[in-house]
Amino acid sequence: METKKSTNVVKLIIVGVFCVLLIVLFAFLINKRPSKAENVTKSTPVQDLLAQNLNGNYPPTPKEVVKLYSEYTRCFYSETYTDEELEALALKSRELLDEELVGNQTDAEFLESLKTDIARYKQENRAISSYSVASAADVEYNTFDGHDWALLNCIYSMRVGTAIAPVNEQFLLRKDASGHWKIYGWQLVEKEQE
Repeated sequence: METKKSTNVVKLIIVGVFCVLLIVLFAFLINKRPSKAENVTKSTPVQDLLAQNLNGNYPPTPKEVVKLYSEYTRCFYSETYTDEELEALALKSRELLDEELVGNQTDAEFLESLKTDIARYKQENRAISSYSVASAADVEYNTFDGHDWALLNCIYSMRVGTAIAPVNEQFLLRKDASGHWKIYGWQLVEKEQE
């Protein structure tokens, strides 16, 4: 009888030690696993734009094209990036432009002109703080010379020093052979034209 009792006590001790080891192991694994907050790295607006695949996910409307182009523009003049990121961003932004507009400058000329313009903005303490693209209802559509055209405005909030001034630009877009709206050109809208 004594042996059976001591065997039961030994079994109970072994089970108890095993349970304690499981609890310790479980607690160790829980503490070792990185939290969700540690797993999530916040990307910058520049990285978000660079991660977009325009070949597979091109903006479907003129408004969305101008909105995306305006985000590129805001990043050029208001965000921090490396030289490599700027070059990649500039090349990606050109994917939104009509082939005739792209044909006016090589990629290298475009990048050099953009760098000069960005440097001037920084020297003048200017930046684009935000933008507002016209509503879809305000987009003017026309057909001319066998092409579909769209005309719409975008208002940029330009920060100069501590002051904010609105700048209204009008964009002209043309639908290409693939059915994508491409920016054909833009111009500053003078106050009396508004």
